[in-house]
Amino acid sequence: MLKKILIFIPIIVLIISTTFIKNSTKKLDKYIFETQEDLRALNDIYELVLLDYNYLTSPNKLMEYSQMYFEKDLRKIEITDLKNFTFKNE
Repeated sequence: MLKKILIFIPIIVLIISTTFIKNSTKKLDKYIFETQEDLRALNDIYELVLLDYNYLTSPNKLMEYSQMYFEKDLRKIEITDLKNFTFKNE
């Protein structure tokens, strides 16, 4: 009888510990998967913003936009000539 109990107790302890370990690894896998998905989404957004920034801030595009929208309002000046800014609507 004592021999059966000594064999039965370690088996039960192993089964319970295996269950806890399995549940904790499932939680970790779920957390890792969610974090990877969040990173993928953020990387996609970053790439789109970077593409937009690079496309809109290229000198050729800026010159094209300035000619298209501000043809009469903008004029070229040297940066050393900048002293005071005045705005038309003030």
